[in-house]
Amino acid sequence: MNKVGIIGAGQMGGGIAIVCALAGFPVELVDRDKTRLAATAKRIKAILARRIERGRIDKAHADKAQKLIKSGNAIKAMADCDIVIEAVAEKEEVKRAVLAELAPHLGKNAIIATNTSTISITRLAAATDRADRFIGLHFMNPVPAMKLVEIIRGIATSDATFKTVRDFTVKLGKEPVRVEDFPAFIVHRVLMPMINEAIYALYEGVATMESIDQAMRLGANHPMGPLELADFMGLDTCLQVMQALNDGLADSKYRPCPLLVKYVEAGWLGRKTGRGFYDYSGEKPVPTR
Repeated sequence: MNKVGIIGAGQMGGGIAIVCALAGFPVELVDRDKTRLAATAKRIKAILARRIERGRIDKAHADKAQKLIKSGNAIKAMADCDIVIEAVAEKEEVKRAVLAELAPHLGKNAIIATNTSTISITRLAAATDRADRFIGLHFMNPVPAMKLVEIIRGIATSDATFKTVRDFTVKLGKEPVRVEDFPAFIVHRVLMPMINEAIYALYEGVATMESIDQAMRLGANHPMGPLELADFMGLDTCLQVMQALNDGLADSKYRPCPLLVKYVEAGWLGRKTGRGFYDYSGEKPVPTR
C-alpha cells in the first residue's frame, strides 16, 4: 500500500483521508461536487488544528498530513492508487454506478473497498471487474476518533485481499474486526435496534426524551443517550439501517418505529439539520417532543 484513493468527500470520506494522511499515506480525494471538496478541505484543516491544540499531534505532523491529501473531480486520478475506498452516499444504485466507472481506471492489482454500513458486499462487488479484490471497510463516525473498523468479506473476496486490508487498517492505528456479509454487519445490527426501541419507548409514552437518554447514560454507562446518539448519527441514517435490517432479515423486531419515519419525513434529521429529537438552535439542545 503506497497510495490511497477515496471517492466521496463527505464527512466519512474526509475523515478517512485524515487518518490515512496522518499514517503517512498519500491520498487522492475525489468528489464531483467542488463545493463539498472545498468545505471538506476546511474541515480537515480545522480537525488537524484541534488535534494540535489537544496535544495529540505536533504541527509538523499536521502540516505533512495536510500536504499528503490531494483533491480533485476526476475518477481517473485514482489510476496509480493501490487501494480505493468508496465513501459516497449510502444508496446502492449510486455506489454501483461509481464502482462500475472506477474499475477500468485502476491497475489490475488495485483493491477496491466500500465504506458501506448496510449494503451487501457481494452485490457491490458484482458491479466491478475484481470481486476477489473487493472488500467492505466500514469506518465508524467520527473517523479520526473511533478506533474500530469492520472488515467485511464478500463471497469472492480472497484471503490475500483480506490480509492486505487488515494490515492496512492496523497501519492506520485502527482496530479491525472481521465480519461476515450480513445486513448491517455488527455495530449497526446491535446498536440500531436499541435506538429504535428507545424511539418506541418515546412513541408509546413510556418516558420523556430526557428521561430515556438519562436512564441509558446513568443506568448503562453509555456516553450518549440513544436519542441523542440518533441525532448525532442522522435520523435518515438510522431509518436506512432499520429498513435494511427489516428487508434483509424479514423479522418484525427490525420494524422501524413510526415516529422515526415521521421525523425523517419532516426533514428533522438531527444535528446536521439543526433539529431532530432535540432542537439545536439555542445554546442548549431542547427536546422536540
